[in-house]
Amino acid sequence: QVQLVESGGGLVQAGGSLRLSCAASRTISSISINVMSWYHQAPGKPREWVASITSGGSTDYADSVKGRFTISGDNAKNSVYLQMNSLKPEDTAVYYCACTTAVGRYWGQGTQVTVSS
Repeated sequence: QVQLVESGGGLVQAGGSLRLSCAASRTISSISINVMSWYHQAPGKPREWVASITSGGSTDYADSVKGRFTISGDNAKNSVYLQMNSLKPEDTAVYYCACTTAVGRYWGQGTQVTVSS
């Protein structure tokens, strides 16, 4: 019902920046996307929530990224972005976009972010 496509991952040095993008396509146009989120998952560790934004524009962040990452969205385009500044090696992970609707949660394929020292 919802297809998510992420882009923007890559290799960056510590202290650098990346901007991730996620575009959501609804196969059923009547479905409303209430929340879009970013999660990340490092090798051997569980998937962890990073940030969320509601359709009304409210945002929230994990403590580990507060002050460094900014989530934003475009309701008209059903897109969400994650501006990542002051990146640290511990930010290295696969980053996943997710959206929540009245009928379920949908996930993108993930994009790799690698931060070198």
